[in-house]
Amino acid sequence: MTIERITTTEIAEEELALESTVRPRRLDEFAGQDRVKQNLAILIDAAQHRSEPVDHVLLYGPPGLGKTTLANIVAAEMGAQIRTTSGPAIERAGDLAAVLTSLDKGDVLFIDEIHRLSHAVEEILYPAMEDFALDVVLGKGPGARSVRLQIEHLTVIGATTRVGAITGPLRDRFGVTYRLDYYTQTELERILRRSAEILDVSLTDDAAALVAARSRGTPRIANRLLKRVRDYAQVRGGGDGGVTAALASDALALLEIDDRGLDAMDRQLMRAMAEHHGGGPVGLATMAATVSEPIETIEDVVEPYLMQIGMLARTPRGRQLTPGGWEHLRMTPPTGASAQPGLFDA
Repeated sequence: MTIERITTTEIAEEELALESTVRPRRLDEFAGQDRVKQNLAILIDAAQHRSEPVDHVLLYGPPGLGKTTLANIVAAEMGAQIRTTSGPAIERAGDLAAVLTSLDKGDVLFIDEIHRLSHAVEEILYPAMEDFALDVVLGKGPGARSVRLQIEHLTVIGATTRVGAITGPLRDRFGVTYRLDYYTQTELERILRRSAEILDVSLTDDAAALVAARSRGTPRIANRLLKRVRDYAQVRGGGDGGVTAALASDALALLEIDDRGLDAMDRQLMRAMAEHHGGGPVGLATMAATVSEPIETIEDVVEPYLMQIGMLARTPRGRQLTPGGWEHLRMTPPTGASAQPGLFDA
């Protein structure tokens, strides 16, 4: 996959090595999400005292905030192996059964995009999480019979950007559910300084603050921007490749990322809403068609951040620019403007 937007929260194959290099291995290395970390620390400590696997954990929130990292940390803190898969990758019930029977006691099964599991696969997961058993059907037709096979006690960690899309029975089988929120400026600066040290990049405090401010509250984006400003500093800096605030500012300007972390596509979407639809309300499908992005990308990635920083509002009739959105575009909202008919498709 090729990343077209520098601010996307999706991860490309060529970025896996970078993400693996800078990924925290222990809870005390993980910056931010303090409430989640404290709860996980208690959960892990209690499980270790009882010599039991950790209870099943569901992590949800926007992409790029550390759900996969926390799953790996839980396994590492417990001294357990982790098996990683995703909802779309498990196509048949037999695929999940094969994974579950291969795990040892205390191992962690991490299922990313767990909301995309099929109903047939979920049916296999229910007894595995609740009773540590698999219900296998032998034979077909009238002679078919169900046999229950015991599996090792294990921990299932699920991750999703859409907790509301998970069925009630599956959600109820998780012992704990934690939401991951966007990171603060200070937390992102800590992450950037740590990543810069690991990557042997000289990063001034002012540069770290500038990059953090434009990282959309997301560590994955912060680390990606760090890599790009490092490259710019090495080529255009004329020195030892160190990243100063001036070089970081020039690099981010070249990438068309403004002081609120919005890129050209974000601004294109907001400007289209302003110029063609009077600022809204506008339906989700119309917004996606405007910038040629999938609806899921608008709903899961673009929209949450714009809402978080107060530039977009979700109304019963559609999405609408806020006064902050108009101000950021340096445009004046039309007096008494209303959305056109037929746009309320979400």
